[in-house]
Amino acid sequence: MPRVVVEDNCIACGACAPECPVSAITVEDVSRIDADACIDCGACQGVCPVDAIVEG
Repeated sequence: MPRVVVEDNCIACGACAPECPVSAITVEDVSRIDADACIDCGACQGVCPVDAIVEG
């Protein structure tokens, strides 16, 4: 199951996007993960400073 962003917790810092090996994350007002592209590796979750990325 792909990772998801808890939008209320996300501070849009962008730390997660460069960690994604398949470029499935975009950052605007909040980070968003493309569920179709996500390979569920967890790299983004490990670097999120506010724990806004969780298992879907």
